[in-house]
Amino acid sequence: MLGRASMMRLPDIVGVALTGKLRPGITSTDMVLALTEFLRKERVVGAYLEFFGEGADSLTVGDRATISNMTPEYGATAAMFYIDGQTIDYLKLTGREDDQVALVENYAKHTGLWADSLKSAEYERILTFDLSTVERTLAGPSNPHAHLPTSELVKRGIAGEWEQEEGKMPDGAVIIAAITSCTNTSNPRNMVAAGLIARNANKLGLTRKPWVKSSLAPGSKTVKMYLEEADLLPELENLGFGVVAFACTTCNGMSGALDPEIQKEIVDRDLYSTAVLSGNRNFDGRIHPYAKQAFLASPPLVVAYAIAGTIRFDIEKDVLGYDQEGNAVTLKDIWPSDEEIDSIVKTSVKPEQFRSTYIPMFDITRDANAKTNPNYEWRPQSTYIRRPPYWEGGLAGEKALKGMRPLAILPDNITTDHLSPSNAIMMNSAAGEYLHKMGVPEEDFNSYATHRGDHLTAQRATFANPKLFNEMVRDENGNVKQGSLARVEPEGKVTRMWEAIETYMERKQPLIIIAGADYGQGSSRDWAAKGVALAGVEAIVAEGFERIHRTNLVGMGVMPLQFEDGTTRQTLALDGTETYDVEGTAAPKAEMTLVIHRKNGSTEHVPVICRLDTAEELSIYTAGGVLQRFAQDFLEAEGAA
Repeated sequence: MLGRASMMRLPDIVGVALTGKLRPGITSTDMVLALTEFLRKERVVGAYLEFFGEGADSLTVGDRATISNMTPEYGATAAMFYIDGQTIDYLKLTGREDDQVALVENYAKHTGLWADSLKSAEYERILTFDLSTVERTLAGPSNPHAHLPTSELVKRGIAGEWEQEEGKMPDGAVIIAAITSCTNTSNPRNMVAAGLIARNANKLGLTRKPWVKSSLAPGSKTVKMYLEEADLLPELENLGFGVVAFACTTCNGMSGALDPEIQKEIVDRDLYSTAVLSGNRNFDGRIHPYAKQAFLASPPLVVAYAIAGTIRFDIEKDVLGYDQEGNAVTLKDIWPSDEEIDSIVKTSVKPEQFRSTYIPMFDITRDANAKTNPNYEWRPQSTYIRRPPYWEGGLAGEKALKGMRPLAILPDNITTDHLSPSNAIMMNSAAGEYLHKMGVPEEDFNSYATHRGDHLTAQRATFANPKLFNEMVRDENGNVKQGSLARVEPEGKVTRMWEAIETYMERKQPLIIIAGADYGQGSSRDWAAKGVALAGVEAIVAEGFERIHRTNLVGMGVMPLQFEDGTTRQTLALDGTETYDVEGTAAPKAEMTLVIHRKNGSTEHVPVICRLDTAEELSIYTAGGVLQRFAQDFLEAEGAA
C-alpha cells in the first residue's frame, strides 16, 4: 500500500481435523458457534488454521465460509479449506463460466492445491473436532465464544419460569430479532431453513410477539431472489422478516429506534430485555442500547425466538403457541427436515441469480477525459467527514514513554466494542451532546460507525461503552462500577471517560492503559486504536493481544507491551494512583522494563515484552505510525528526485 510492504511474522500453521458429520437439524451456525468456543480455548490467536478430514469433505463451501467468517471471533488470522469437488460445485452454483471453473480445477490439481495432494500434509500441532457432537446452540449472553447449547438453557439459568401478563412484556423480552448480513445469510441452507420455519409457523397460526422488532438484512441480493423463487420470502415477511437492506444493520448496532411505548416500558420497569441475531458478534453494549444482552443464533432459530418473544423460553420444549385445533406447537413441529432444505436449495438457488447480481457490479465505464479536482474540499462543519489531525502536534515520532498516568485498568476480554463502540449514539453520551451542539437533530445522530470520518465525533466514542468495567472506578464497597467512567489523577476525581480524556489532553498528560488477557478482541476497528492515540495514550500493557488490534495500535504509534507469564495487574496490585515509565530499547520481541512509581514513593521495575513483532513494525512505530511512515517515505523520495 502506497509503495510500502505489509509485513508480518510467519504464523503458526495449525491443522484442524474435522471428524464425523453434522446430525440432522443442525445448521452451520450451530457448528461454528461450537467451533468458536473450542478454538478460543485452544489458544489459536494469530495462527493460520487449515481444516481437513472427512468432516471437512462433507461441508459445502457455504458451510466452510461460515467457519472462516468467524476467524476473528476465535482469534486466528485465517481459516482455510482445500480446493475440492465442493469448491467446483460452488463455482458452478454461483454462475462462473465453464472455462473459469475448468481453469480453477486444473490449476489446483497441477499446483498441488487440490485436496488429494494435501492429504499427506504434516502439522506440528493438530486439533480434532467431532462434528457429530454439535447440538442446536446459541452463543451468549455476551461474547461469541460463550457456547450455549439449547439443551442447557434451563441448567444455565437462561430459560426458566416466567409469566406473561396481559399487555406487558415478559422477563427476558426479545426486543430485537434480526437475520443479519453476516455469512449466515449468504449460506442458502440457513436462509431456506429460516423461510421454511416461517412457512410452517404461518400454517399453524403462530405469530411474532408484538414487542419484537424483526428484520432481514441479507448480505447478498441473490438471497432475496432465491427466497422469492422458493415462495419463502412472503412467509418471512408475514412474520415480520421483510428485507430492510443488503448491508450491516443490527449486527453493527444499527437496528434503529424502538417503538417509543416499548422503550418507555423497558425503562420504567427496568426490564431485562435481549436481542437474538444471526450475526458474528454479541459483545456487551453493541447490538442496541436497550438490549441488555444479546445472543447469537442460526437464522431459523432467530425466527423461532421472534415467535417465543423471550429468552427465558426453553426453545426445545416450551410451547410456542397453539394451532387452529388448539394443539400445542413446539419447535420440533415447525423445524424442517434436511431433505426438504436440500431439495429447495437445489431447485431454487440458480446460477443466473448470481450472474444478474454480480456481473453488472464490475461493468463500470469511466470517462477518461473527465477532469476533477484531486483534492477533497473539506467542510469544517461536517460531522461525517472532517480533516483528521494525524500529522499534527505530538502524534508524529517516537513517544517518550515517561510520566504516564493510567487512563484505565481493565479486565480480560476487552473488545474493540469496549474501546470504540459502533452502536447507536444516545443523547446523554459525549458524542450525542457534541452532535446536539452542532445542530444535528437526535433522530439523525445515527451510529458511531457512520461518524468514523469525523474525529471529533469518533474521539468521543473512546471507551464510551456503557458495559465498560474500569477497575480504577469503584463504589464504596470496593466493587468495580460499570459504565464509561474514569478517575482523574492525582485528584482522584471520578468523571465520565470523555471528560477525563479532555482533562488529560489539556494538561498534555501522557497516558497508559493496563489490561488483562486477550486485549482487543472483535472487529478490526481502526478507531479502537485511533481513539486512544488521539487521547494521548502512549503505551498499552496487557497479558496478551489480539493480532489485528495490536497491529492497529502499532499503526497509530502506540506501544504494545506484554506482561511476562505470571505477571498481571493483580499480582502487581495496581490501583491507578501510579505513574509509569518504560525503559529500554524497542526492538522486535525485546525485553523492556515497566517502571512503576507508586503513590507512597516506592518504585518497582517489571520486565515486559515489546510487541513490535517485526522490523517493519519497529520502523512504523518510530515514525509515529503508518501514516507518518508513508509521509516520510514520500518526502524522502521527493528529495531524492
